Parts: sequence; structure tokens; C-alpha cells
Amino acid sequence: MTVTNDAARTAEAAEATIPAASRAERFASYDVEAFEVPGGREENWRFTPMKRLRGLHDGSAAASGEVKVDADAAPEVRVENVARDDERLGEAGVPSDRIAAQAYSAFDSATLVTVPKDTVASAPSLIRLTGPGEGKTAYGHVQVRAEAFAQATVVLDHVGSGTYADNVEFVIGDGAQLTVLSVQDWADDAVHVSEQHLRLGRDARLKHVVVTLGGDLVRVSPTATFAGPGGDVEMLGVHFADAGQHQEHRLFVDHAVPHCKSNVLYKGALQGDGAHSVWIGDVLIRAAAEATETFELNRNLVLTEGARADSVPNLEIETGEITGAGHASATGRFDDEQLFYLQSRGIAEEQARRLVVRGFFHEILMKIDVPEVRERLEAAIEAELQAVGA
Repeated sequence: MTVTNDAARTAEAAEATIPAASRAERFASYDVEAFEVPGGREENWRFTPMKRLRGLHDGSAAASGEVKVDADAAPEVRVENVARDDERLGEAGVPSDRIAAQAYSAFDSATLVTVPKDTVASAPSLIRLTGPGEGKTAYGHVQVRAEAFAQATVVLDHVGSGTYADNVEFVIGDGAQLTVLSVQDWADDAVHVSEQHLRLGRDARLKHVVVTLGGDLVRVSPTATFAGPGGDVEMLGVHFADAGQHQEHRLFVDHAVPHCKSNVLYKGALQGDGAHSVWIGDVLIRAAAEATETFELNRNLVLTEGARADSVPNLEIETGEITGAGHASATGRFDDEQLFYLQSRGIAEEQARRLVVRGFFHEILMKIDVPEVRERLEAAIEAELQAVGA
């Protein structure tokens, strides 16, 4: 559409008044009725099997249970339950779809994890969330706050059964450094839909790791925004889909201020009939975001017939004054040359396949700084491979 110069200048001025507001947030709301009931043909729902959402998307899934929250936090970290009217809630972002809005309107109390200003946590903090139970539905809200110049690692561990929708906020203050691991290790019957909001202050650094192993349907949607220059976000993901599982990860990185960095790396493996993984990676570099540096990469390894991986990287650039930007995606089966190389050195085919899969995930596993989580993931991958005699 062509606009006049005056109109263009007016639009640019309006854009400048919304620093670090994501494209999704401009149309976001806390009101469930602000969003139409998705039918599955919409761009952000076209890969999701709507019938398996158990009514989360159309309002028919009334809360019938609660998620149990257990905290094993570092002594320097404060964990509290707060009422839904706490003024800190919503600081990182607001819901951008109907399920997220429903989750925001339905939770009773939120779990608030705070790393105080200038504090360096002496150990990782573990927050375990156990599902409401088979046949039950629950809604929740978690916010992790790293105040100015704080440093910490926080693990959100999701286990158990049931249907669960939530909003998770990560508020990283100026100069703070936070590592977060969101682990979805649900039972086979579980459905989990999570919208995650990442907001980085000036010169803040965030390592955001998503690990998805269990569940019938898991959909995690992280959105990263920058509240000041110098922010640096690394978004990593590991997922392993088994027969019948649907695992979906939708990322959006909004570069609205200058001199910020983002790096995205997700890897997934699939095996078994009906195993389905979806990865959507959107990066927007706005006109004001000069000297941006960004790259996103998704790789998928299909281990058996009947499994499917969908991967869609998107990069939108509104300024030519950037340091660098790129994206890539690849989906394939075992590398026959790698298998031949290993077998030619006396390694049995079954063991060679396991070594290839381990090597595939090695790059991300070594970036997980919590040994317990890394070892647990390694064990889970090994168990998955043994299940099909790979």
C-alpha cells in the first residue's frame, strides 16, 4: 500500500512511541473475548490439532483442578505466591491468543520468583509444577524476576498428568544475567499450552532453554522483547517426539531497540507413527534497531517412518544498518556417510545410530549448565532410542 510522506512520518512517529512492544502485543489483551475462537486455519494455529486441545481454545475447558508448585530455591532467591492483582504481573507481556488470555483470566494466584538486586545466587533454583491429574484442567501463572545486576539459574520442571495452560514471564533487569530451563517432562496423557514472555533490560543477558520430552500435546510460545540497548538473548531448545506426540514451539524475537543480540538454536528428533514436531521462528528487526545481530537455526532428525517435522524460519528486516542477520532450517534422516564411517570401524549399526543421535544433540546439551538436567535429558534420549531398538 502506498502512503503519502506525511502519513508515513505519522506512522513512524507512532511506532517510535512503542519501544520494545512486540508485533503480537499490539493486538494483545487480557480479555478472552477480544480473541476469536480459533478454528485451526489461522496462521498461528494451522499446525495444531485443535481437537486435542481439550477445549482450551474455545472456553469449554473449565478449571477443575490445581497445579501443585514445589520450590527448592537458592537461599538468596525469594519465592512467593501473589494475588492476581499484584502490580508486577504482566510486566513482561500480555496474552496474544485466546488460550493465553483464558489462562490469564482464570488463575487464582501466581508464583513469583525474585532474584534481588546485585545478588548472585549460589545454586540453581528448582520450581516443580505437577499437573492437576488425569482428566482435570488447571490454569497458572509464573513470573521470574532478576533485578538489576542479579545473576541466577532457574529451572521450571513440569511433570504429571492433566490439561494445563499458563503464562510465564521472565523480567530481566538492567545488567542482570539469567539462565532459565523450562522442562516439559509430562506423562503421556498431558496437554500443556504455554505462552512465555521474555523482557530484557539494558545490557541484560538471558539464556532461555526449552526441553520437551513428554505429553500428548505440548505447545510452547516464547516471545522475546528488549527494553533497552545492549540486550543479549540466547534461545535454545531440545525436543524428542514419540509415536502420537505433538510438540510445537513458536518463537518470536522483536528487535525494537539498537545494539541487541539474539541467537536461536533448536534441535529435535522424532520417531514412531504420528510423531509430529512444529518449529516456527519469527525475528523482526525494526527500523530503530540499528546494529542488531541475530541468527536462528532449527534442525530436525527423523528416525523412523511415519514421523513428520514442520520447520518455518522467518526473518523481517526494516533497516539496513545491522551487524548481521540470518536463518536456516534442515530436516533429514540419518547421515548414511556417518553410519558407514562408524560401522567401517567395527561399531555395530545399532550402537552407531545411537552415537549419531547423541552427537546431534551434543551441541545444545553442553550449553545446559545444570548437570542434573543435562544428565536427565541424556538418559531420556537413551531410553527413547532403546524403545525402538535404534
